[in-house]
Amino acid sequence: MFGLADCNNFYASCERLFQPKYNGKPVVVLSNNDGCVIARSNEAKEVGIKMGAVFYQIRKELKEFDVGVFSSHYTLYGDISARVMTNLARFTPDVEVYSIDECFLGFKGINDLENYGHLVRDTVIKNTGIPISLGIAPSKVLAKVANKMAKKATGVMVLDTEDKITAILKDYPVEDLWGIGRQYAHKLIAMGVETAGQLRNLPIDWVQTNMTIVGVRMWRELWGQSCIPLETALDPKKAMCTSRAFGKLTGDYQELREATTSYISRLALKLRREKCCPTAITVKLQTNRFNTSHKQAFPAITIALPHPVNNTHDLVKTALEGLRKIYIRGYLFQKVEVMATGLIPETEVQLNLFSEYNGVVNDKLSKIMDKVNSHYGAGTLRIATEGDKQRWTLRSEFLSPEYTTNWNDIIKTK
Repeated sequence: MFGLADCNNFYASCERLFQPKYNGKPVVVLSNNDGCVIARSNEAKEVGIKMGAVFYQIRKELKEFDVGVFSSHYTLYGDISARVMTNLARFTPDVEVYSIDECFLGFKGINDLENYGHLVRDTVIKNTGIPISLGIAPSKVLAKVANKMAKKATGVMVLDTEDKITAILKDYPVEDLWGIGRQYAHKLIAMGVETAGQLRNLPIDWVQTNMTIVGVRMWRELWGQSCIPLETALDPKKAMCTSRAFGKLTGDYQELREATTSYISRLALKLRREKCCPTAITVKLQTNRFNTSHKQAFPAITIALPHPVNNTHDLVKTALEGLRKIYIRGYLFQKVEVMATGLIPETEVQLNLFSEYNGVVNDKLSKIMDKVNSHYGAGTLRIATEGDKQRWTLRSEFLSPEYTTNWNDIIKTK
């Protein structure tokens, strides 16, 4: 049996966790630069706030319904997510973290799944304060269905008999099935297949002809045949990227240098955590393609590294060299993007006999920076070209404190 644990309105729940005055009130979380709505509480959905709504266009409605507004705070959400996943892992060794707020679980050999499911849910809510829903079924696709129905019931839904599965799928919209994209949904609905039950009752020959092997696998999963196993070991990444839109358009070369240094430094830290090294670094600049009053340009460059490394010093040097080559004077840029490609494990780095290698010293320096920043807080030690003021940073007018990752923001009791 498979379980799917899903945090309810995760971003909004994280914000409410430290500001309980918003419990029972509408809450929305905005995208980078406070652009549009990317998360809503149930109360916000009820008053008509749409997903993706542009913030400046709905200010009046937000004020009218007294909606709590927050800038996205991914450091906070990532830390709370890790706490939720750690608690879930206490109940089974078979865990697949599917996304920041979803996790598949293997419940092999457990008899009373209903009570066990409630124990899992109650424990996570008690230990983290984040409400979750848990769906349990014989396959991943059915676990997704059970999870969605659990949100409308007691928080736990177990589909362990054919009668329960048939009853749930009878009215379950086909477009809500995991694995049914917009194109297949339109196609099926046009043919009169509007529910998951109707799809399941189609002949396997028709599914093979019209929905490829992915559709066949989903069809079998709807019949309780597990075709999508748990992925408890993550596949090694082939590339990593760090990119953020600026809080304002800028053509200032010094600001672009600061942003590039900051992004490649974050990327280097990610690479060291994953214990891998890139063979090439790509740097891109982007103007705002929606602002037709400004000149448009999207310059990019890929630079091969003499040796695969993941220390901050060498990667910053390479990225700034790329920026210098692609910078165009007279353009206003909205975003810089740095990408590490051709990733290989640290243990498989092969040196070049014909070029000088200074990685050993720079690797030690990066490890010291990581240790200091881990103890005293991110950014305590950083490369000088990151600058101090960083006027280009994201616009985050409604950003909440770093309650769980910064000693200065930890909640104090009186």
